[in-house]
Amino acid sequence: MPNTQARSLFPIELGRNGLLVVAARALRTFGYGCTSVLLAELLAQDGDAPWQTGLLLAVAAAGSVFASLLLGLFADVWGRRRTLVACGCLMAVTGAVFALSESYPVLIAAAFIGTISPSTNDNTPFSGVEQAILAQTCAPARHTSVFTCYNVTALASGALGALAAAALGLQTWTSAPDAAFALYALLAAGTVTLFWNLTPQAEPPRTAPAGPERRRGRVPGQIRLLAGLSALDALAGGLAVQAVLAWWFAHRFGATTTQLGLVFFAANLLPALAQLTAPLLAARRGLLATMLLPHTMANLLLACIPFAPDLATAVVLLLLRQTVSKIDVPARQAFTAAVVPPGQRTAAASMTSLARSVAVSVAPIAATTMLTGTLAALGAPLLLGAALGLGYDLALWRAYRGVPLS
Repeated sequence: MPNTQARSLFPIELGRNGLLVVAARALRTFGYGCTSVLLAELLAQDGDAPWQTGLLLAVAAAGSVFASLLLGLFADVWGRRRTLVACGCLMAVTGAVFALSESYPVLIAAAFIGTISPSTNDNTPFSGVEQAILAQTCAPARHTSVFTCYNVTALASGALGALAAAALGLQTWTSAPDAAFALYALLAAGTVTLFWNLTPQAEPPRTAPAGPERRRGRVPGQIRLLAGLSALDALAGGLAVQAVLAWWFAHRFGATTTQLGLVFFAANLLPALAQLTAPLLAARRGLLATMLLPHTMANLLLACIPFAPDLATAVVLLLLRQTVSKIDVPARQAFTAAVVPPGQRTAAASMTSLARSVAVSVAPIAATTMLTGTLAALGAPLLLGAALGLGYDLALWRAYRGVPLS
């Protein structure tokens, strides 16, 4: 049934805390957009093999898993503001280490304690806490619009980050990857400043009741189901993240760093524009349809990319896929906030983020092992990612097709 979620795409209900959270994610995602294009190049310059890139990304994801677990359990106890500031500081340290060090063990350690992302997807410890803050900035009927603002701003920033990577590839005063990670450290420092200015209203409501399962220290069944589905979706997407796609386009078609930067600028900008339709689609078709229809189309397009005869065709298919690939995200976040009680939202958002991080920690190793020989030529990571993504769509439909949510 239609609802009132589409009254405004960028709602004024965000308030001070909402605006600070959206701005912090924009800075962070700009950094992800820039560094994910150049990460493989940085490690190659240091003499590291492709499998070492996959291992580093897996370690980074494992660090996010550990941090997301801690934050899901304790962020509301420690204080959301304090937790986000600490995470921002670790992110800044990681950026500085990647810019200055060529030691692979040091980079591995920094990747674990900080935040390195292979794409503009934010499967990081920040996201669960941020989503809990945003969910209490407005009424439930406005959640899809609020999360659309949160995600569209991030996608646009990620696109600009990829464009910045293209620009860094043209300069000659230092290596593009080193410059990108130095910028990443500065952006992280900016997020610390933004988080520092959060007001007490960002903290969890004191009167929010904890459910009986939560009081006994058990994860509620609804959260376990959502986390399992999120893990499957993230595993599928992790096989075709921006870093993997950049490597595959470079080796399959000979794409240059500048070409990749321009391609991924468009590949991040188009979903940002398309995601503006999420509140309208949710109002007309409901949250479940908004989650499923674009996501299924994106997976079918991903499966077509390995069969492209040349770079131009592959880029067109990628851009079409990217255009529809993120429309489901605000609806998914609103759906998560809708099916769990307010007192469990931080846990639900953090546990789904945790599940996604676990899957993403496995995906780079699986993807990079398929980037050799015949498997690479066939685009095996892309095909497997598409198949798993379609499996997620079917599982989500079967699990929630009878749930009366709009």
